[in-house]
Formats: sequence, C-alpha cells, structure tokens
Amino acid sequence: MKTLVCLLLLGVLALYAAADVNVTGKWSGSFNITAPNGDSKESTALLVLKQNGTEITGTVGPNEEERFAIQKGKIEGDKITLEVEGDNNRHMRFDMVFANERIKGDVSMSADGESRKAKIDVGRVK
Repeated sequence: MKTLVCLLLLGVLALYAAADVNVTGKWSGSFNITAPNGDSKESTALLVLKQNGTEITGTVGPNEEERFAIQKGKIEGDKITLEVEGDNNRHMRFDMVFANERIKGDVSMSADGESRKAKIDVGRVK
C-alpha cells in the first residue's frame, strides 16, 4: 500500500513539474539531415517559440533570415510536436523532448515525393 501511495505521489509531482515547463524564447543549435542514400549534412537551427498553455506558435529555420511559421504546435509534458510548411511544398514534422534545458528530437521532412530525416538539438539563447 505504501508503495502505491508513493508511486501516485511521484506521478503527481512529475505532472506538476512538467506543467511548469515553458519553452517561450529563442533556441539555437544543430540540425543534421540524412538523405535517403545515407549522405548527411550538418546545418544550424533557430526556433523562436511562444507557448500559451499547451499551444506553441512561432517560427523555425536555419537562421534569422530564413524562417517559416509553425502551423501547428503543442507541448504535452516534456514532449513537443511542431508542424511547418516550408518553401517548395516542403512539410516538416518535429517530434522533440525538452530535458536538461535543451530541446532535442527528430524531424521528418518531405518535398516533391522525397523524404528526409534530421536530428535537432537546440539550447535557449540567453
């Protein structure tokens, strides 16, 4: 019984801690793309996010000059999902996790029938 109470208490504390997450701000770091043939390309990432409850809006891109609006964004606990339409009918889906003051995860991209995967790792700009 004590074990069950302790597990419930830990679950409530974890939910409370996750509710305090706010990713509003500017985030920058790496964006590493892997092509279908296995070739990889290192790039940069810049996310400018605004969180309102569980909704996330803002922009993503490689730098200040080239950014795209987030069409759909949400945060649930420490999990962040963003959907972005870029140029040339490019669709990007970001599935990321906020942990240790960093946002990391996977990006799926598709354009003109071609798909690519990427890894993103960004930290808050101070």
